[in-house]
Amino acid sequence: MAHQHSHTGHGHQHNHIDPDAGDARVAWAIAVNMFLTLAQVIGGIISGSLALIADALHNFSDAVALIIAFFARKIARRPADPRMSFGYGRAEVVAALVNYTTLTVLSAYLFYEGVMRFFEPEPINGWLVVWVAALALVVDLVTAALTYTMAKDSMNIRAAFIHNVADALGSIAVIVAGTAVILFGWTWVDPAVTILISVYIMWHVKEEIGETVRVLMLGAPPDLEPEQVAAAIEETDGVAEVHHVHLWSMQERQPALTAHLVIDANAWSDAEMVRDSVRHTLQVRFGVGHATLELEQAGRACVGSSRFGHQEE
Repeated sequence: MAHQHSHTGHGHQHNHIDPDAGDARVAWAIAVNMFLTLAQVIGGIISGSLALIADALHNFSDAVALIIAFFARKIARRPADPRMSFGYGRAEVVAALVNYTTLTVLSAYLFYEGVMRFFEPEPINGWLVVWVAALALVVDLVTAALTYTMAKDSMNIRAAFIHNVADALGSIAVIVAGTAVILFGWTWVDPAVTILISVYIMWHVKEEIGETVRVLMLGAPPDLEPEQVAAAIEETDGVAEVHHVHLWSMQERQPALTAHLVIDANAWSDAEMVRDSVRHTLQVRFGVGHATLELEQAGRACVGSSRFGHQEE
């Protein structure tokens, strides 16, 4: 039985939303965003505002992000089984990656459309734009409030939450664009705002996507220094050396480690105790709850093995 979801990991004490309440919140957020997307697309077509349609696309991507997040949360809570021995926790990480990828495509498209509009401006109904964008802002703030506390503990929900914050700013920008049309007749503000929204989305993706890829690529957690962990293992009484160390994240905030421990020949009779104290050090100092340690006797250990990873020299 694997750790059920990531709520067992450390760093979760500040937030006790039970999973079903969390699901309900996400479901509500999906419903409002779907309704909003529809309203904005209709408003955008009637008013001729590209920025409104840009915001609608973004809101739609929000709804999709939340739908993916919703199912990923459900999947992530499944217990481990023989075929998925590590459990399903990474479903959320995969979902986050899918979300960031779709956002990249969307923002590239909006950027292109915005630039084209500069050369061929179209008439815009400013009042309609402002009213629809104001409605959008309210919905974005409601969704952000629904997902805020959950975003701290899950990169999946955080991806969805960031969509929402970007949306709220997008809606404010669209309101500005509509106001510029009403007051000064400046239709160019609309494509300018569209381009700004797209650049903003790109910037956010760049900030967040690295962490997602790192987990999927089995990289060491950013807050753990692999050399420090290896040194701490070797400081344990009875450990001559450690090699073939693999340090990675099972999922967000769940570090795991496998390693070969070379036990001093004179400590071999206490090898089990040595291993237990290494396990204790890993748990207490580094929060590594999942460690698999292979024991080897000094003088009979793997020859010429690398300290990290599995490349034989």
